[in-house]
Amino acid sequence: MKDYVIDVGIIEQLQMVNDIQELDSIFQRAKTAVVCGASANLARKDAQGKLQQFDAFTTPVDLETYRLNVYKYLKY
Repeated sequence: MKDYVIDVGIIEQLQMVNDIQELDSIFQRAKTAVVCGASANLARKDAQGKLQQFDAFTTPVDLETYRLNVYKYLKY
């Protein structure tokens, strides 16, 4: 399975508008990738608009820890 890239800029936008449904969708796809042996890579766009990876999750536990940090201040 192909690695899944999570654009942190999009995550931040979704946090600001409290779009839990879209965040759930992103994290479900990332979890599927990790469970199938791929990694979930965190990336941010650079000045030229290219995604630059800066972190990766290879276990469901690590991904869940990140997910909980993202959801920490959202209103359900």
